Amino acid sequence: MIHVIGVDAYALGWVGVELRDGAFGRAVLASSLYEIVANSSGAAVIGVDIPLGMLPDRWRAADTLAADQLGPRRGSVFRVPPRAVWRANDFAAANKICRELTGAGLSRQSWALRPKLLEANAIWERHPGLLFEAHPEVSFRTMAGEPLQFAKKTWTGQAKRRELLARNGIVLPDQIGPAGQAPPDDILDAAAVAWSAHRMATGTALSHPSPPEETDGSKIAIWY
Repeated sequence: MIHVIGVDAYALGWVGVELRDGAFGRAVLASSLYEIVANSSGAAVIGVDIPLGMLPDRWRAADTLAADQLGPRRGSVFRVPPRAVWRANDFAAANKICRELTGAGLSRQSWALRPKLLEANAIWERHPGLLFEAHPEVSFRTMAGEPLQFAKKTWTGQAKRRELLARNGIVLPDQIGPAGQAPPDDILDAAAVAWSAHRMATGTALSHPSPPEETDGSKIAIWY
């Protein structure tokens, strides 16, 4: 049995969707990504919707390439600045470093992800081969064969995403236990990342870029 997990960060922590042989197993909530990893019960891979890996002095190719494929949903991908930016202690310092290295500033929305990004990258470095990066909109685009026209927070957008998941063998039940407290779009995103995780486990996943960028022995890419 191929057991994988897709994880999405949300306001109160993390939400995960487990697949077994490509079908829905369960959904979980956790305050930390480490908690999901520690209780992963031997999952082959864990996909996360959070950037894994930064370059020393420039933006990542993965983000630009992914955004270019998403049409009206391209705004869901943010450019990940160099590693030194994330080591800063506050937004002002991070923004200054970002401008010095790239010629462009850092958004506060990106900076707000710093705690979760650092947590995920620490786990990624400690457990090579377990975590990989995915992006739900890229996953959904691959399922649909074209960019999705409606945003994930709209009724039509959520109905379309749930339909795509079901078409690919991931039928989300109406009752999913405590995880049902998470916002619907985050659960759908976690399920889409789990779909990519299953592709990763079966050797059928593709990546932006292909091949991945390499730095310090790590490979940086968004997999789908």
